[in-house]
Amino acid sequence: FYFESYDTRWLQVQEMVHIEKGGEAQVPEELAAYNPLVPRGNELVATFMIEIDDPLRRARVLAGLGGIEETAFLRVAGETIKAAAEADQDRTTAEGKASSVQFVHFPFTPAQIATFSRPGTEAVIGFDHPKYGHMAVMPEAVRAELAKDFG
Repeated sequence: FYFESYDTRWLQVQEMVHIEKGGEAQVPEELAAYNPLVPRGNELVATFMIEIDDPLRRARVLAGLGGIEETAFLRVAGETIKAAAEADQDRTTAEGKASSVQFVHFPFTPAQIATFSRPGTEAVIGFDHPKYGHMAVMPEAVRAELAKDFG
């Protein structure tokens, strides 16, 4: 999981313009693509990547992970916040193959924001996909930094 912010979006736009050498004319297109990843004050936004170096293994794993974007969650002090996949395009094919790059939004209520923002609150991020279940406790420094994205 790579959590997004205004700064990460700005750096992504600069990187794409540099790599693709589109110059100033490319900027509006990149802003339109990356602006939805900027948190809007009541959410956290993340890109998650399924990074597998071996192309054959990657293809095999992704073929079984269709819909993984719908199974991401963030558990804050025991309360689960389900991810909402970025709606710009379907990142799981009709055959059930997942994209290796996914974009998700975690919508928070005001009470959940207050809980998440409280120092020492346990935050766990993970997946409950039938073929891939994983959870990780978010380090306190990460939780504290992400809490700044609310407001």
